[in-house]
Amino acid sequence: MLFPGFLSSLWFASLAILQVVCAYDGDSNVKSILLRTHSLSPPYLDSDFQSRWFDFGGHTIVRADKYIRLTADRQSQRGWIFSRVPLTATNWEIELEFKIHGSGNLHGDGFALWLTKQRATQGPVFGSTDNFEGLGIFFDTYKNNRPGVAFPYVMAMMGDGQTSYDKDHDGKANELAGCSARGLRHASVPTKARLTYFQDKSLTLDLQYKAEDSWINCFTLTAPETNIAIPSVAYLGLSAETGELSDNHDIISLKTQNLYSVGGGDAGRRPQTTGSGNRRQPARQKEKESGGWAWFLFKTIFFFAAVYGGYIGWKTYKAKQRYSRF
Repeated sequence: MLFPGFLSSLWFASLAILQVVCAYDGDSNVKSILLRTHSLSPPYLDSDFQSRWFDFGGHTIVRADKYIRLTADRQSQRGWIFSRVPLTATNWEIELEFKIHGSGNLHGDGFALWLTKQRATQGPVFGSTDNFEGLGIFFDTYKNNRPGVAFPYVMAMMGDGQTSYDKDHDGKANELAGCSARGLRHASVPTKARLTYFQDKSLTLDLQYKAEDSWINCFTLTAPETNIAIPSVAYLGLSAETGELSDNHDIISLKTQNLYSVGGGDAGRRPQTTGSGNRRQPARQKEKESGGWAWFLFKTIFFFAAVYGGYIGWKTYKAKQRYSRF
């Protein structure tokens, strides 16, 4: 009975492989390459307790088995991380896992994700410099003076190198786009942000904080309606700040990928993200992929049916031979 057991194992293995392959729901024309120069994961440091690709400063603490803590749950702290080399990819996607938590009911101030010409400069805007040139994504957990907006609030600002961040009004005068994210702090699931950029086409921010593997679109900006021209030479950074109120601002992982198109077509447009986090594909592409997988599945089932049929036939033939001897 070894053969039926082996056949069964092959069948279930093929189904498992099929599930893994089908789990990818992105645009089949958009491929990605991991940029190790702009990615961080445990243990974060090299064997000499340094990072080859990132600088750390301020109150930042690295715990190699768990997190990079930009600020601890203490007053008046500022910490930062910045890449040593600029992010020069034309199209890219940054996925950040973080954790905001603390012991008090009152908390602040928040942290920021940066793509700016300036790097490694401590300052008053979530721990980094003001009057920056480039993109800042602010995860603001403390409400100063912004009526009608629920906090935490996540917003984008495109700095021109001369305009100051409107700190007194939580960036209201500078907002490019944003969304309320109630539940982002002390979330019961891993909290993540995914920023996707196609040069001269689109900038999209998705968040995960309500349920695992469920992405919520915070904003999607398109050109030329909105200025999303990130400097061609921009450093990737993270920073955080506490004042009279405080929180732990932990970075768990940072993954940056270079995106590129294969097969031509509308190269820079990745499928949009819905409120439930599912990517929408063009109908023609979905129909083509659905038909391809249906044919593959049919061939797989036919193959195993043929093998099993052959096995039954062989057993029947052997049984007839035994009976013919009597």
